[in-house]
Amino acid sequence: MIPVDTDRFLADLHRLREFGAAGVGKGVMRPAYGEADIEAREWLVSRIAQAGLIPRVDPMGNVFGLAEGRSLLVGSHSDTQPEGGWLDGALGVIAGLEIARAAREAGGPPVSMVSFQDEEGRFGAVTCSAVFSGLLSREEADRNVDADGITLAEARAAMADMSGGPVDPARFSGFLEMHIEQGLTLDEAGEAVGVVTDIVGSRMLEVTLRGRQNHAGTTLMHQRRDAFQGLAAFCVALNGRLEEIVTPRTVWTIGRVQLHPNAPSIVPGEVRFTVQWRDSDSDRLDRIEQSVRGLLDEICAGRGLESELTPLGDLSPVPMDGRLRRALAAAAEEEVPGRWREMPSGALHDASNLAPILPTGMLFVPSIGGISHDFAEDTEEADLVLGLKVLAAAVSRIA
Repeated sequence: MIPVDTDRFLADLHRLREFGAAGVGKGVMRPAYGEADIEAREWLVSRIAQAGLIPRVDPMGNVFGLAEGRSLLVGSHSDTQPEGGWLDGALGVIAGLEIARAAREAGGPPVSMVSFQDEEGRFGAVTCSAVFSGLLSREEADRNVDADGITLAEARAAMADMSGGPVDPARFSGFLEMHIEQGLTLDEAGEAVGVVTDIVGSRMLEVTLRGRQNHAGTTLMHQRRDAFQGLAAFCVALNGRLEEIVTPRTVWTIGRVQLHPNAPSIVPGEVRFTVQWRDSDSDRLDRIEQSVRGLLDEICAGRGLESELTPLGDLSPVPMDGRLRRALAAAAEEEVPGRWREMPSGALHDASNLAPILPTGMLFVPSIGGISHDFAEDTEEADLVLGLKVLAAAVSRIA
């Protein structure tokens, strides 16, 4: 077992929270390439050097603490949502730092750590781990634009003085990521950790329904081709339509909605919205899409509407490596017997980009109330420590 220092781990985790601390409680605002994010990465580089690891910041801003020779890689990301919590990503980064540091101090197996850049999607979700893994070219990533019209190339120029050369994935034997669950399963069950079986796949469509814009006072109800009423009918009918297809772990969401002309005295002529669904079975994802498209066709035919559907994303389910899963499960049974489970991840993580090129595993700790992507995000420190110990025990078994 790698002898981790839990007090040092918690101190570093709380210190990282100070970069971009905002809002109430333990809230953090540390968007990728922002001032707070860069300061946090500079601090992390200093801690890596103090730990006796080799600091390396690749051209995308991914921060590595490298062991000599071939090693197991452990980490996550340290950027946050616009209004995020202190643990989303940061937990896995500091756990990686502590395990790599403790392993080196004890003369144990070589372990490296990483904090990936722009996982949270300022320039596209899990952007810089995708570049590291070769799934996205640096040139393509550089053209991505944020909500303010800034390109990724312009943003990462702020880290130019920190950047060294790329890090070769071939120097690593595998990747482990610890993360808060960001859901209620572990918290409700009173369990300490979850061993991730797979990261679910997702599909998303942008749907535009077009009717006829008209005067709200003079257009009788039977004369209307109201685009918003089409959306409302879709929302009401969708759950029932999917009932025979989905499982208790399947989720679907109607998210962004834009109504035109969005005025109180005008029958809406157009509505644009997104519908997203997630599941760990590719065939089920296909069947849900067929059902969504069929329901929209029926609603449009019955209400005199036209539809336009644009696919916005198609992510296949990503299974975790069997050997790493077994090591995590054995470590969980050793450290928290009877208080762990195997479970899928409903959220996207950097691990999804590492899995195609390295054996990859994930470990979850509980989220209080299932809250994440919010200032109120939190986990009991005792659960953070248990997660660290399980991860360290798994690293000992793997490495």
